[in-house]
Amino acid sequence: MYALHMLTERLQILVTPEQRRRLQSEARERGASVGGLVREAIDARFGAFSRQARVEAVEEIAAMEGGRSIPPDELNRIFEGERDEEFERLHARDQA
Repeated sequence: MYALHMLTERLQILVTPEQRRRLQSEARERGASVGGLVREAIDARFGAFSRQARVEAVEEIAAMEGGRSIPPDELNRIFEGERDEEFERLHARDQA
């Protein structure tokens, strides 16, 4: 998903009538724009980030020190506990 302010580059392409028909049909089915489908296809084919950006991110993560890794199921349990506590807090406030 792109915010409109992120879209600053215009690109003009030529497609066959069949490609246009397929894009318009898919866009209509999804409730999306043809441009949105084209952006999605570009990201799916080439990645949302350049290879260099991904390499730099991996290097930055590898350089981190003192962090703690939490397995996904433990992270879910923590999140659910915090959500339940917040629900109980709001419920108690509404009852008061």
